[in-house]
Amino acid sequence: MKIGIIGAGNIGGNLTRRLTALGHDVSVANSRGPETLRDLAEETGATPVRAEEAAEGARVVVVTVPLKAVPDLPAGLLDGAAEGVAVIDTGNYYPQQRDGRIAAIEDEGLTESRWTEQHLGHPVIKAFNGTYAQDILDRPRPAGDPERMALPVAGDDEEAKRIVRDLIDELGFDTVDAGTIADSWRQQPGTPVYGLRAGADAVRKALAEASPERPADFRG
Repeated sequence: MKIGIIGAGNIGGNLTRRLTALGHDVSVANSRGPETLRDLAEETGATPVRAEEAAEGARVVVVTVPLKAVPDLPAGLLDGAAEGVAVIDTGNYYPQQRDGRIAAIEDEGLTESRWTEQHLGHPVIKAFNGTYAQDILDRPRPAGDPERMALPVAGDDEEAKRIVRDLIDELGFDTVDAGTIADSWRQQPGTPVYGLRAGADAVRKALAEASPERPADFRG
């Protein structure tokens, strides 16, 4: 499958490593230009590109950049993507630590991923936002393994969600349907499922126990 990854930090870099190892055709971009991705490209066989080229022909696009950088992504970022492209949003809102205050999230009650998809102009699937980057490399397990972790996946587009869940299964993790993007506050930072290393039953329980009130550490 042709996959574009926009952002080559910890999550983006490790997804590049795993997805190329699984045989996918991966293009990867960052904010500093393809020449800065030479080492990752040589390690993985991924194609380093400019951000505006990363989605070209892609069936899946992963947007894994700091939330404050989302408005600065190139206009028409997804214009060249395959029809029905599934867009994965791994982002989190860290107002005190990194992103500054975003009024639409704080005052209007938008979930982080709804805010992101409004900027992208395309529905997103929220996944990997509470996953430790190193776990992508170290914790894959075959289906049925009692130690297999489960990841929550939220989104409005059921077909895109199925594509993403199938891809996560291929990566070696179970998934739990966490509802729509309106429900995705249940997996935002500070919730019980955020950073949880556990199986599907525990993930479902953690999602159910989430409070819609944003914790003080994650308010601007």
